[in-house]
Amino acid sequence: MKFSHQFRLYDANENSRIYQCDDVTMRIDFIRDMLRVSLLKNNDLLPTFSIDPDRKNETRDKLSLDGFELCSPIVHEDEDSVSFRHSDHDFHIDKLNFRITISNDNGVLYQDRNSLAYNFDGELGDGFIHYTRRQEDQYIYGLGDKAGNVNKNHQHFKLDTNDSMGFKAEYSDPLYKYLPFYICENKAGSYGIYYDTYCKGEVDFGKEHDNYYEPFNSIRFEEENMVFYLIFGSVSEIVSRFIHMTGGICEVPEWAFRYCGSTMEYTDADDADMRLRSFIDNLERYGIRAGGFYLSSGYTQIGDRRYVFHWNTDKIRDPKGLSDHFKGKGLRIIPNVKPAFLDDHPMYEYIAENGWFLHYPDGTPAKFPFWGGNASYLDFTNPGAYEFWKKCVKEVLVDQGYEDIWNDNNEYDVHDKEVYAHGFGREVPARLIRPLFSYLMAKASREASMEVSSKPFNVSRCAIAGTQKIATTWTGDNYTDFKDLRYNHYQAMTMSLSGFAFFGPDIGGFAGPKPGKELFIRWLQYGVFLPRFVLHSWKPDEDSTMPWLYPDLMDIVKKIFDLREKMVPYLYDQMNRCIRSDMPLIRPVFLKDEDYDRESDNFMCGDRILVCPVFDEDADEISVTLPKSKYGYRLRGEGELFNGGTSLKVKCSIEDLPVWFIEEIE
Repeated sequence: MKFSHQFRLYDANENSRIYQCDDVTMRIDFIRDMLRVSLLKNNDLLPTFSIDPDRKNETRDKLSLDGFELCSPIVHEDEDSVSFRHSDHDFHIDKLNFRITISNDNGVLYQDRNSLAYNFDGELGDGFIHYTRRQEDQYIYGLGDKAGNVNKNHQHFKLDTNDSMGFKAEYSDPLYKYLPFYICENKAGSYGIYYDTYCKGEVDFGKEHDNYYEPFNSIRFEEENMVFYLIFGSVSEIVSRFIHMTGGICEVPEWAFRYCGSTMEYTDADDADMRLRSFIDNLERYGIRAGGFYLSSGYTQIGDRRYVFHWNTDKIRDPKGLSDHFKGKGLRIIPNVKPAFLDDHPMYEYIAENGWFLHYPDGTPAKFPFWGGNASYLDFTNPGAYEFWKKCVKEVLVDQGYEDIWNDNNEYDVHDKEVYAHGFGREVPARLIRPLFSYLMAKASREASMEVSSKPFNVSRCAIAGTQKIATTWTGDNYTDFKDLRYNHYQAMTMSLSGFAFFGPDIGGFAGPKPGKELFIRWLQYGVFLPRFVLHSWKPDEDSTMPWLYPDLMDIVKKIFDLREKMVPYLYDQMNRCIRSDMPLIRPVFLKDEDYDRESDNFMCGDRILVCPVFDEDADEISVTLPKSKYGYRLRGEGELFNGGTSLKVKCSIEDLPVWFIEEIE
């Protein structure tokens, strides 16, 4: 009966319980510090690559419990309801419409919406829909790289990915990451919720109102079935538990914490080889130590188009010689690769004949606009295509000395319902798993690199839950503006609360005008404390954003780069600690001090450094409140000791070093 679904117990064991009503199954699984809930309308449950508590890094049945620490609560059940205590919370499930309520000594922590919270029989439209009760003053964190403030309450977002060059970090949506995971903090505590899907969707935290219902949050996807995880604990514990359940954090080589150069200008130039070598000359001239250089896709050009796995030997006559030259100077080159092949690519027909592209029902390759032409996306769910990619990465790049890979433009702009993927032998509409292709691309690239390197540096622009176990990332093609600098920081805190560990923006901004002198220095002062310290830009008819952009500022710039070099051992050590503890390297201060301002510009870099960046134009002084601490803090690690909770003003002209405090440990 529409709007009235009475569930009954169908099967149970000590770790799981299954309930049914007509053709709908609801399953709950008891996991330590979590409850997994599954709504199943049919057997068409796609596999997952995101859930990986046992670190196997392979395809996984969504209902598998392998690798989880399971629990066996005492369950009380009657005809109308189910109740149990689990993870220090009291659970009550109303069997009518299967509405879950979770409470503790502080009140109601989580509650499905009254009346109907799930789309059991199409009453709420198409696909999967989930409504939960909303507290007006709730805090919402997460969702990947979403724009705006750190707290996403009262906002509405798309769950999708876009190639968003020049995006505005204050409001653009969607961006590059797909992550249907958020943390809700309210009067009773906090919980996290992760929906294990790759489908396009949307989420609302109070922007929508409906007179017939109490205030609610909502989320919806195209997929009919749904598996989601409720995660309990403090905000910090939830972030750690989410990282752990999605496979942990991959190792990052120490050199990657050094400054890395990047600009499209060099590789797009006819004399690309000379331009790239001049980068090293300038490093030596100005006394700047670097770790590597991101090789933009201009090295693959034929005419004015880009052809992945093609070396333009007019620009770079000896690819291996170039790599050897950089390695001889202690630097790595990270080449850009793209998953789409233009339809006049030298390898296009070979790939098409093998059926390795996303395709239409008749098997012909699906084509899409891409970089000035029409192209087809490689289908990484096809084992043949996956191995083909690995072979190309190995032979064209790794064997030439390029073991570290930059996976770019992998958002897969595929929305046509008639485009299909191989689906590991079970054809599936490609639009239902779009962001999964980016993950598989990065995974294949990493595997190719690992044939010669035990710790390759792998980067992916598009990312899903679990990407952090195989690749690093960055925040995409940002815009050059003071306001965007501040909102890039909020975006970074959002990514941190979403489980990303090694990332950062393009310092100075990728698109838009050349940064003015003050903005340039402020961005460097901020970026010097981020895991990824990369200046990258594409500014036609403007100078590239390089350290020597303003020769008259080089004394100031040099001090910042010297500071970064001194910080590399700390950052590398802290990253290894993060890997062991399943925590991001940079994080909001309130994860350390729960009473700290949720929207503060300040942030923690590792366990001990409080960073106080300057995002306001013409500022020469900032006010700082130190978080709680047993032993106190020293400004820039020197001089007077300040107690935790102290408020003070600090001079911060662009001639000064950045403002940061080091916490004493005893």
